[in-house]
Amino acid sequence: MAGLIAGLAIARASVALELPAVFSDNMVLQQELPLTVWGWADDGERVTVKFRGQSVSTVARNLKWSVTLKPLRAGGPDILTVASRTRTLTFTNVLVGEVWLCSGQSNMQWPMQRAFNPAADIATATNPLLRLFQVPRAKATAPVVRLNAAWQISSPEAVQNFSAVAYYFGRDLHAARRVPIGLIESDWGGSPVEVWMSREALEINEQHWREVLLNGERNWKRYEETLTEHRLEKALAERAGQKFDKPEPRAPWRPTELYNGMIAPLIPFALRGAIWYQGEANAGRAEQYRRLFPDLIRNWRRDWGHDFTFLAVQLAPWDKNRKRSLEEITAQPEESDWAELREAQLLATKLLPNVGLAVITDVGDKDDIHPTRKQPVGARLALAARALAYRERITWSGPIYRDMKIVGDKIILRFDHVGKGLEARDGPLTGFAICGEDRKFVWANAEILPDNTVAVSSPQVPKPVAVRYGWADFPVVNLWNKDGLPASPFRTDDFPLTTAGKY
Repeated sequence: MAGLIAGLAIARASVALELPAVFSDNMVLQQELPLTVWGWADDGERVTVKFRGQSVSTVARNLKWSVTLKPLRAGGPDILTVASRTRTLTFTNVLVGEVWLCSGQSNMQWPMQRAFNPAADIATATNPLLRLFQVPRAKATAPVVRLNAAWQISSPEAVQNFSAVAYYFGRDLHAARRVPIGLIESDWGGSPVEVWMSREALEINEQHWREVLLNGERNWKRYEETLTEHRLEKALAERAGQKFDKPEPRAPWRPTELYNGMIAPLIPFALRGAIWYQGEANAGRAEQYRRLFPDLIRNWRRDWGHDFTFLAVQLAPWDKNRKRSLEEITAQPEESDWAELREAQLLATKLLPNVGLAVITDVGDKDDIHPTRKQPVGARLALAARALAYRERITWSGPIYRDMKIVGDKIILRFDHVGKGLEARDGPLTGFAICGEDRKFVWANAEILPDNTVAVSSPQVPKPVAVRYGWADFPVVNLWNKDGLPASPFRTDDFPLTTAGKY
């Protein structure tokens, strides 16, 4: 036993100098923030990091080491060296600029080569000041530290399978800011929000613990039981010489597993902010998303140690493959869990500072959950970043509902982000519904008044109490500001949600 313990101690003490994969040739380091450089080495090993005249040393403890470089100005390329007594690592072509994390589910994952008319944009993607890092898709039951990936310089070959939303965001941001841009893509199609959160963030909220963690554990137990039964059935059928074509049960998502496998390995690599396109997988639980989504933002901000800019994409219009015509869709106002999810996304921007939302009511696909027009999505995220992260004085959002007042048989609506003024695109305003005390919504007449308010009314509702706009799975709407940005769907009421209590 003593020999075994000694052997384990020797094995534990033998760790070559190493850094996380997010440190590689061609990387981009965040400007104007303290930069943590970290990794692994033998206990007691002295590690020295040198970059742009800075030289910082530390000693490895418990096989880990970490140093902090003082904030740097944008520029490069430069060389970063990390040296111990036994090994020197040299990283070349290193830039300093702006680093953004790009995460979410399939609409963030959607690659450039499958976007709308991508050929010209892919052909012109060569840009030595735009760098790309793709986190390999991996699930884990506990936080991991290592990835198999490296930074790439933007090129036609590199961008083909890179996130289209992220690429267009980075391309526009570089054109506006004229500094190096680094994009870290970490996404997985179909993923719900709770798989991108840490266990600590879920446990700290008792409701999350009951609704998400415990439910996830129950789902996984049921899956394992069903899988065992399936394999037994298959074995018995094969033994009897019978055909067995029953599909194997699909593993459910487990809370925290993508945070563990795809976010934790990046912490604390310095970032300016994150862009996020997710929510489709949570639309059936939109009321719960009101809590989960802000807590995800808080979770990541705690992990990185500062309230970085967080920009989300509001869900695109989609009619859930019901193959309805526009006339059928707009026959009468309907309840919508997708509208409730969009509202939850919008509420996060009001609940937390430095959170923005890109509205894309104009780029949905009625019959496809994956609209291919990703360029406007990236462009609007870049506008939001310029305003919120870099304090440019620009109009970055479409109209956002502020408040209402009832004047006779009309409801007068006021908006933020009016910009140069409100306008109706392609004809009279559409997409507004109104109700009285019976809470039965009907389509309404709406007009823009000279003071950039909107008056809403209907002869069917002489005593109105509430208005909704774009409240549908596939909203057909046309309120914009004259700066070219669409208004977010909204409701003025607080009637019970259809997703209330659905976890």
